Amino acid sequence: MRGEPSCPKCGGRVRAPGLFADTWQCGMHGAVHPLQPVVPPSVEALAVVVGRAEVPVWMPWPLPVGWLFTGVAGAGDDRSGGRATVVACSGPGPLGGPGELLLIAEELGVGLGARYAGIDGPDPGPYLQVEKPPDGKVLAAGRPTPLWLLHGTPSDRAVFAGEARGLWLWAVVWPEQSGLLLYDELVLTDLRDAGAEVDLLPIGALSPRLVG
Repeated sequence: MRGEPSCPKCGGRVRAPGLFADTWQCGMHGAVHPLQPVVPPSVEALAVVVGRAEVPVWMPWPLPVGWLFTGVAGAGDDRSGGRATVVACSGPGPLGGPGELLLIAEELGVGLGARYAGIDGPDPGPYLQVEKPPDGKVLAAGRPTPLWLLHGTPSDRAVFAGEARGLWLWAVVWPEQSGLLLYDELVLTDLRDAGAEVDLLPIGALSPRLVG
């Protein structure tokens, strides 16, 4: 677990704004919105990310049977606000065995979704083929939202991407066959709009996918 901000695109160290730059800087990627340190999942950690977020904080709600909230993180700082968020959930996969899901919302160019997807970013770009029918669909804040399965991603995961509320929405699932979750119109809630029911979230151990 990192105890300091990192680059959302590569996980490398970043330099804080200072005398020579008024933005966070990665040696490889230049100006970035820093990924804040990942901490164990809790209602309090979720509230910090939600309170800072300028983009949705997507959560399957209700969670699929047996699934747990297993982590949250955000990219941005107190000055810019959260420009990307990622929520992790884990539970029994649709075909048996454990499954893991990351939901990422981000502005164009942040690069956090591509990092977790395991592709060259910062955006879906050539991996996304929107000329064909969508492969999955979620209900995001009450709106039917098509998602396309990205091609050329690592074989251990399935990666879907689309647009919700004018921003990128990524869904990354492990193992690949757990992508069946996205064919069943998963219902997503933006936790910025949620109420006290968040206090009832079932919480598990921190997902290693968030810090890998």
